[in-house]
Amino acid sequence: MARESGAYEGASRRQPVREPAARTYARALPVVPVRARGLTIEGADGRRYLDCVSGGGTLALGHNHPVVLEAIRAVLDSGAPLHVMDLTTPVEDAFVTELLRTLPLELAGHARVRFCPTGTDPVASAVSLVRAATGRSRVITVADEPFHDGLFPRDGEAGQEPPAGLLLEPVRSEAGVFPAADALVRHLRARTAEQAVPLVVDETGTGVGRTGAYWAFEHSGVTPDVLILAKAIGGSLPLAAVVHHEDLGEPGEPGYSDGAGAAGRPASPPAGEPGASGTGAFRGNQLALAAGAATLAHVREHRLAEHAAALGGRMLTRLRALAAEFACLGDVRGRGLMAGIELTAPDGTPGTPGTAARLAAAVRRECLRRGLIVDVTGPGANVVRLLPPLIVTEEQMSAVLDRLADAVRAVDRHRPDGTAAIRAGHGPR
Repeated sequence: MARESGAYEGASRRQPVREPAARTYARALPVVPVRARGLTIEGADGRRYLDCVSGGGTLALGHNHPVVLEAIRAVLDSGAPLHVMDLTTPVEDAFVTELLRTLPLELAGHARVRFCPTGTDPVASAVSLVRAATGRSRVITVADEPFHDGLFPRDGEAGQEPPAGLLLEPVRSEAGVFPAADALVRHLRARTAEQAVPLVVDETGTGVGRTGAYWAFEHSGVTPDVLILAKAIGGSLPLAAVVHHEDLGEPGEPGYSDGAGAAGRPASPPAGEPGASGTGAFRGNQLALAAGAATLAHVREHRLAEHAAALGGRMLTRLRALAAEFACLGDVRGRGLMAGIELTAPDGTPGTPGTAARLAAAVRRECLRRGLIVDVTGPGANVVRLLPPLIVTEEQMSAVLDRLADAVRAVDRHRPDGTAAIRAGHGPR
């Protein structure tokens, strides 16, 4: 342990001078992990932490789940190539088969799967795909509620064409954990269907059971035309894909719908955009495909989406009770095992700029002192986010919420802005 402690001190000292300041997680969470299993991380300093960041939602089964390790070892021991671009392999075939098994028949029966590099590439590929298929360029991103129908042309309206696609996140996690209302999603599906506009759903952070359904779009009962997948589908390793209806495609592909005729434009991506099929050498990595297939199957077979719905509901109930106790806590939002609790000005008034962000940072810091790793998100950096893995138990969730509540109490007693502590509805203590 002394050796690992020395490594911890050395790594912490070297990182700031070797890597850019953009490494926000490293600055906010000064932990050097050396071992991890399930919900637990052990640092080089010997401390143990409950991890409620889960790699930003990447670790659906937590750290080093046995089924994931077994799948990875099987590929390593088989002598199969670890990297073959996107050539067909038994590992890839098994992944696609399992993926299609999780999708509604309406999509799975007519689906095409395109592997992409990770990061923003699957979104760019999906956008490029619908632009190529429709011959139009405007893609609408649903970023607020209520959604304004004025973004769609009215029936018979001249001078405006429908958009090339509509892009929707079922839960805007990075924006502060805002779930889209099911009624809104159904309305958008109806409007896009009326005008033959592809509905693109980004399940990068919500897929594979996290929201209480295997895919978050299932809550509303709709089926998208295009599905963007990443994070959890790789079983902890980098993997991303775009799944789309066969009627959407590229020139020369079977089922390609040429939307260029009426618009008078070539059905191809604008110059400088990636092709709809995705680019980059690291598409469909074999270890990620194996880990992903094992994860998809485990979540399906063990009904972990239902577990996330039940346990997540209890988590949100307790978080709302905590918010009712402390005036510095505002709205609690989420779905399944994806929750955000908003920090506000201490007395419920606007306060000075940055007050809420400082409170959120203080809560995260106090959580870390108590052995709990949480995230802070939102444009104002004032939303504490919880993303526990789907395998979290009731006992572990109780420990998580106990530590979070204790951290909030500590911040409430010693506010970073120097204001008096105020309990909701009870005045200064």
